Amino acid sequence: MALVLKQPDLGTGLTYLPVLIAGLFLGGIRPKQAGIILLALAAVVGLALLRGKHLKPYQQQRINSFLDPGSDPRGAGYQILQSKIAVGSGGLWGKGTNKGTQTQGDFLPIPYTDFIFAAFCEEHGFIGGVGVLLLYFLILTRLIQNAQQALDAPAAYIIMGIVAVLLFQVVVNIGMVVGLLPVTGIPLPLMSYGGSSVLFTFLALGIVMNIRMGRFVN
Repeated sequence: MALVLKQPDLGTGLTYLPVLIAGLFLGGIRPKQAGIILLALAAVVGLALLRGKHLKPYQQQRINSFLDPGSDPRGAGYQILQSKIAVGSGGLWGKGTNKGTQTQGDFLPIPYTDFIFAAFCEEHGFIGGVGVLLLYFLILTRLIQNAQQALDAPAAYIIMGIVAVLLFQVVVNIGMVVGLLPVTGIPLPLMSYGGSSVLFTFLALGIVMNIRMGRFVN
């Protein structure tokens, strides 16, 4: 995580946290141990602040645009404002495929990457957005079921780590699209354009299927 943050890539670095938390929780961490880890993290953050280590300008700009996107509507807050307009303009049923004004008019920059959910909601509306969330819910519950049926604890931990990463990506991506979380470079699994994201997701799901098939091997 430290190496990824040093690149710097805050969004990708944060995806390590849900894996860590899931592993510690499933491994049976004690409250005292959790307290020691939190104190250590607080000490590291405090030391970094004392040494003058702050957020990068673009990172601080993202937080400022999240708190008040209207303060810079043509700059840092432009993308989130256009994203919220796109989501809201879809209404209940949407405007139809390739008929969204925000996406087709290029008001929403590069909608096929991190803001694919906003473009989808504009074209397919609230019903379509809920349908996507239900599909993610089914995938995650199926993965959790496979973890419960795993042959041993390490296999279950691997699956739950994958669940933690996918759930984190879905929550953060959709949260930033609707303005509930700051904008970060975290894609939406199986929807956002991007080779590394698609490759990771399919590799992760392949690992889960391999673990599941192990139950049927004599």
